[in-house]
Amino acid sequence: MIAARGALCAAAGVVILALLAGCTTFGTISWRNAMVLLRTPDPVANRITTPARPEARLAALWIGHATVLVQLDDKFILTDPVFKRYVGGLSARLIEPGLAPENLPRVDAVLVSHRHFDHLSTGTFALIEHQVAAVLTPPGAAADVPRGPYAVSELPAWQAWERDGLRITAVPVRHSGGRLLADAASHPEAFTGFVVEYHGLVVFFAGDTAFDAATFQAIAARFPVVDLALMPIGPIKPEAEMLPHHMDPAQALAASRILRARHMLPIHFGTFINSFDEPGEVEAAFGRALAARSANTPEASLWRVGELRVVRDR
Repeated sequence: MIAARGALCAAAGVVILALLAGCTTFGTISWRNAMVLLRTPDPVANRITTPARPEARLAALWIGHATVLVQLDDKFILTDPVFKRYVGGLSARLIEPGLAPENLPRVDAVLVSHRHFDHLSTGTFALIEHQVAAVLTPPGAAADVPRGPYAVSELPAWQAWERDGLRITAVPVRHSGGRLLADAASHPEAFTGFVVEYHGLVVFFAGDTAFDAATFQAIAARFPVVDLALMPIGPIKPEAEMLPHHMDPAQALAASRILRARHMLPIHFGTFINSFDEPGEVEAAFGRALAARSANTPEASLWRVGELRVVRDR
């Protein structure tokens, strides 16, 4: 009863925000979220309970949106963890997380790419805090991470964090650092990508970024080969407002090619409503981009939420 009442209050709040915002992009997206706020998220069939794979040198499990559990030999990395049903009180999950938080293995490092509610979920940390050793954020984002038994470190661009042979480097991307509309310009450096290195394995996590060839070329100059690239492929519409901060599928494939990535995991679509994209639209655009791709692009295909793949075995 309490949960239902809270959801109704949240729905009312979204509707009010949408009405106040009028016909703006934010207002339209808020209205679209209000229409599904009380909807039960779709279940994940055969949800994995033991994600560690002893046969894998490199494996990944897409939990949904930008949340990915990555295994590099005996180390585990978790990106932009969001396990809550709602983000920012405005957006409801369309599909449940592909892994229950209690089934997480011990996580050596959580990577937080930026402060947006769908990437930095404060409520999620209470669900996973005892499984996390360290949290890495861009400059200006550490204060948003709730206190816990983990260590929190801010990494400026090109600075590295190292523990027990695990090396994680913050790399530049093109996005925005605000958390609320009112503070959109208050954290000019609070967004980042990450490169994870361990035992000769290299994983790139873009977080959220627009396409900029020079930026990806600079990353490729320092990291000549990427085994797995976690790449956002949406949102797409409206293009004038989305593409200055996000990549579409063709751009994500182009960025992966610049990085000389061997494998690409498409992320950041299908979990929340954050654009004008219709259901399946981003996936269809990705299919067209794959069909039209040039040579030297990575091995890439759509993963299901909750799907775990061994990228490199022993």
